[in-house]
Amino acid sequence: MYVPLVLTQFLDRAKTWYGDNTAVVDGGRRVTYRELYDRVQQLSHGLKSLNIKKGDKVAYLAPNTLEMLEGFYGVFQLGAVMTPLNTRLKPSDYVFILNHSESSVLFVEQELLPLIEPVIDELETVKTIIVHGADANTNGHRSYNQWLKQFSKEPVIRAEVDEHDTATLLYTSGTTGKPKGVLLSHRSNYLHAMSAMHHLRVSDSDTLLHILPMFHVNGWGSPFYYTANGAAQVMQRKVEPASIFEKITQHNVTVAHMAPTVLNMLLEYYSEHQPPLPKQDMRIVIAGSAPPPSFVAMVEEELGWEFIQVYGMTEISPLITVSTIRPQHDHLSSGEKQRTKAKTGYAMIGSEVKVVDSGGKEVPSDGKAVGEIIVRSNNVMEGYLKNPEATSDTIKNGWLYTGDMAVVDENGYIDIVDRKKDVIISGGENISSIEVEGCLYAHPDIVEAAVIALPHEKWGEVPHAVVVKREDSAISEEEIIQFAKKRLAHFKAPKSISFIEALPKTASGKIQKVQLRDQFWNHSERKVN
Repeated sequence: MYVPLVLTQFLDRAKTWYGDNTAVVDGGRRVTYRELYDRVQQLSHGLKSLNIKKGDKVAYLAPNTLEMLEGFYGVFQLGAVMTPLNTRLKPSDYVFILNHSESSVLFVEQELLPLIEPVIDELETVKTIIVHGADANTNGHRSYNQWLKQFSKEPVIRAEVDEHDTATLLYTSGTTGKPKGVLLSHRSNYLHAMSAMHHLRVSDSDTLLHILPMFHVNGWGSPFYYTANGAAQVMQRKVEPASIFEKITQHNVTVAHMAPTVLNMLLEYYSEHQPPLPKQDMRIVIAGSAPPPSFVAMVEEELGWEFIQVYGMTEISPLITVSTIRPQHDHLSSGEKQRTKAKTGYAMIGSEVKVVDSGGKEVPSDGKAVGEIIVRSNNVMEGYLKNPEATSDTIKNGWLYTGDMAVVDENGYIDIVDRKKDVIISGGENISSIEVEGCLYAHPDIVEAAVIALPHEKWGEVPHAVVVKREDSAISEEEIIQFAKKRLAHFKAPKSISFIEALPKTASGKIQKVQLRDQFWNHSERKVN
């Protein structure tokens, strides 16, 4: 008998087999999977009272909270589409996304309401705003707590949902141009969860610390596979190293997902404060730009945690590769293993991943030939909402073109060398900004670094480093340049340095290089020479 792969099955399973186990810890609140299931029923009944039906978009503007997690399943039960919003956008961005998605209902955390109130009159389709964390109705908006209480905990009559129906609509971070709405089906999210939980070894004995925001794709995929396994989920609302270390100890956390920049913050905090760490198995799942191998060494040797690098993107649900060491490579030295773990990795189950040249031919596994990562998978998006041109530009002949440039080593591990737009071409030579950044991170006085292209009359463009140095450091521009020249080919070393107090980042921790480039390219559309 055909059973469609729909995401509501994950919470059903958790309630059946782990009903009395802790599902969510959110500040002073702790709920079991049975209590979570009951709250989800109330939410679905409430949405039904607002005439939400199959295919309608329900938007959430919230940090990692109990309310955010239960939103996924409450929305899914009605066949509606969960539309999480980045919490660090401008009011005008929310106008675009909410109108473009045609969202009917908006749930918003009370502290984030000021981002919405200035533009309420510009929202064309949002009919109802419900506020998380508000004890009473305020400014004409309903209090979530009061609103939820009036609805039954009896199981709602669910919509008939097919696995190919849209489950989630997630907008890309919009670091260039307007964000694009990525449509992902129940099937895509479901099969991704099955693959990810295997490669990340998720089990019912895990406790996840939600550091990545759930609106971010790697943070947002995790509610599915950790819920399916009945794992405990601890909410982290803000990236605060002291709080993160405290929660890891207090709740016996076994796994956390984060961006490399957040990991860097934790390593810096640990180096300075040496917080006590429990003796327990702990996995750190890193997604984003490739971290320097020195990060791997610090995580595994100083913190005693396991480092797992993964790769993916919103359009692929999101993960398609993992960098764990396969048994046949156990003979590698510790240094070689650390360098390997910092790479993009090899294909997860269910995904075909290739690195191809401009002619579509796979590059050799020599660690030198550069090509673009392409993927064919059940996890691939259904397309961009209302944007067939961008969809056809991204998906060609059944393969999704990621825009990430990479090499493949002799063991088959893919290693990203740059985004297409971040490759610096200086005097005809390709320079990987990631490689240069990895070199700079090895300097003890550098906390963060981003390398971008600067226009240059002779060479077309040259690498420029934007650096955050340690507070007490007196390191100079010339010292950093000479440090890089000793470790890199001279044409790869930065030709100039800017010092900055903090790098601009998205809410998920991705460095916004477009903002850095704008300062030097006079906001011109073309940022290459």
